[in-house]
Parts: sequence; C-alpha cells; structure tokens
Amino acid sequence: MATSLQLAEGNAILMDAVRRSRKLLNRRALVGAAASAVPVPGLDWAVDAALLSRLVPAINAQFGLTPAQLDSLPAHKREQVQKALAMVGSVVVGKFVTRDLVIRMAQTVGKRLTARQAAKYVPLAGQAVAAIMGYTAIRYLGEEHIKDCVRVYQMAQLALPAPAKDPLPALSAPEPRDA
Repeated sequence: MATSLQLAEGNAILMDAVRRSRKLLNRRALVGAAASAVPVPGLDWAVDAALLSRLVPAINAQFGLTPAQLDSLPAHKREQVQKALAMVGSVVVGKFVTRDLVIRMAQTVGKRLTARQAAKYVPLAGQAVAAIMGYTAIRYLGEEHIKDCVRVYQMAQLALPAPAKDPLPALSAPEPRDA
C-alpha cells in the first residue's frame, strides 16, 4: 500500500503539503499517546475526538480542501472536487468536522481502541501498550486522511494554497500570571 508521500511523488508542492500535514499529525499523535497512557476511563476517547476534530480541518487546509476554500473555487472546479470526493469516498475531506464524523473515523480502528482501553489498566506495561496503540490509531487515521486529500487534489487538479505558518498552535500550558 502506497504512503501519502509515494502518492504525491513527482509533485514537489504536493509533497511539501504532505510533509507539513505529517508534521501536524505527528505532534497530535504524541498528545494522543500521552492521553492513552493515563488510566482514566474515557479520557483517551475524549482527547482523540478533540485532536481529530482539530487535526482533520488543519490537514484539509494544507490541501485547499476546507469548506471555505472549496466555496471560493469557480463552479467547474467545485464540480471536479465533488466528483473526486465521490471517487475517493472520504467522509471528512472538504466537510465541516462534526462529532459524528470523528466517531465514524474512530470506528475504522475500533478494535484497536477497545484493546487500548483494556490494556491501560495493567500497570506500566499496559499503559505503554495503550500509549503505543493510541499513537498508532491517530497516525493511521491521519495518514489515511492525508492520502484521501492527495487523491482528491490529483483528481480535481487543484492548486495548493500558500502554506500557513501553523494552523494548529501547539498544545501548551497557559502562561504564568504576574501577581
């Protein structure tokens, strides 16, 4: 099975968009892994849903596939994109990301997520396994989404938008307040 970089091969601009998207994906997958290691019921699901609901639109933006970007296209290009979306079969490219869409994405790796829930209650080793599974689940979903974006871009013959600085600000602790 080809990776997103292999699908984009030969197009330097598209490969750059894939690399930027993967950078976003890797950062968020690490946050998901950390949340998966914490033995609090449901925390990892909530964190994964929050991460995906912010990550998917950010990846879409890298490829010019957000709803706002698609609305600004000429009618004939929008039609090409709609045809490409139908052929690719993606449920999240070019759409507003809702809770239902994130749940649909998560269902594709449901068995892994269920095993992750059980594994995290085994001290140390189980938490490490849960963290690895959490990272892998987010990475898998993100990589599949990037592949879908590449396919839609290629089929619709779109022009990529200029790269944004960082569509997803880093998750960090709040700044300390001076007293």
